[in-house]
Amino acid sequence: IHNFCMCPFVEDSFSRFPSQSNIYGLCQAGEQELLAATLKGKVVCFRYQDLQKKIRPVAREIQFTYIPVDAEIVSIDAFNKSAPKRGMVVGITFIKDSGDKATPFLNIYCDYEPGSEFNLESIAQSCLNLELQFTPFQLYHTEVHCGDGSSETVFLLSGHDQRIHLYKENASLHQFEEQPVERLFPELQELPSNVLWLNVLSIDQNRRLTAFGCQNGSVGLSLVNQKGPEILQNWRVQHDSPISTVLLFPLKQETFNLLVTSSIEMAVVYRDVEQYGLSRQLCLAESDQCDAVLCALVVDLDFDGQHELLLGTYGQDLLCYKFHQPTGAFEDKLQLLWRRSFKSPLLSLIYLDLDGDGLRELAVLTLKGLHILQVTITDKRQNKNTLTLIYNRSAKKRKKKEIPLYTPDIEFLPKQHVVVQV
Repeated sequence: IHNFCMCPFVEDSFSRFPSQSNIYGLCQAGEQELLAATLKGKVVCFRYQDLQKKIRPVAREIQFTYIPVDAEIVSIDAFNKSAPKRGMVVGITFIKDSGDKATPFLNIYCDYEPGSEFNLESIAQSCLNLELQFTPFQLYHTEVHCGDGSSETVFLLSGHDQRIHLYKENASLHQFEEQPVERLFPELQELPSNVLWLNVLSIDQNRRLTAFGCQNGSVGLSLVNQKGPEILQNWRVQHDSPISTVLLFPLKQETFNLLVTSSIEMAVVYRDVEQYGLSRQLCLAESDQCDAVLCALVVDLDFDGQHELLLGTYGQDLLCYKFHQPTGAFEDKLQLLWRRSFKSPLLSLIYLDLDGDGLRELAVLTLKGLHILQVTITDKRQNKNTLTLIYNRSAKKRKKKEIPLYTPDIEFLPKQHVVVQV
């Protein structure tokens, strides 16, 4: 018998989509917006707006150019360019079905006009259309450190050709170009199978960890010197089913861990991978009892400085795990804290501050649409931690001269919203 904690989230809003999405169909666009792509070629922007002196959720379709009406969107991603460059970049992969032939494309949207670099409506009209020779999977962005000390953000796209494709901006031509992936990511050559999920974590300016999960169950991890770039160490481990997520995250004492989820087996965490590689494995009990785990997130939900692990499943459950050390035990264990049920399978999770109040919301993409969950604060310790967190985050925003802080009622008891469709 389990003594589960109560789920700390209540649903603030739900936006139903005209058609279903997939595990690659949700991304963050800037600090306070989400882009959700549906299979039938629609892209919905979700944000909170001040309407009639109240902060309300608004969902509106963005008309991205050069996406045919018969297109099926596969994946979407967005990022803000690395400083000192300015502007948002959006990437969308889709397959155009012409009846006798299905043709894959990658569209990259970026507006170079001063004043329009962050305007989604303008960005959606400035398109670079690239025909692909492979079926695309995950579209992912990461920052690379260049030899001169500067940084640049690039797209990495996995495909059914058992390769990772790199797209980097050519500043002089004002467009993105495909470049050999081995120039910046030598660890992503000679892959054992089609990569379904990729994750890169910079340890510092000199080193990074790169993890990938494959269709044949293979998991790869590399420690790389970014200055070369040069591979310092490679690790491989074989699972028994396709890998749905790999997620690198730091833990106490500056150790790095790797969360791996798959379609059949229990999710596992590989501990302190810099020192032990993929040899120290910690299982997440019961994570294999809700059908396939499709998405995962590692965040501090209860503001105690310790990470929780969230798993979204095809079995329509959101599972939350936390590290704890039983009395007399030498090592931490992962305990299932709570579970929350939805009415359709969970596809993607993002944790961000949508309404600008200093507290983050949990965005949950399901087959039927987008749920926004807000945290409830129930005890005094959490209240104190939360107020400190809000103050620190708002101070950072004011320092950056960003949007002013929206201050909600101090009880942090969110009310159900009806999404405004625009």
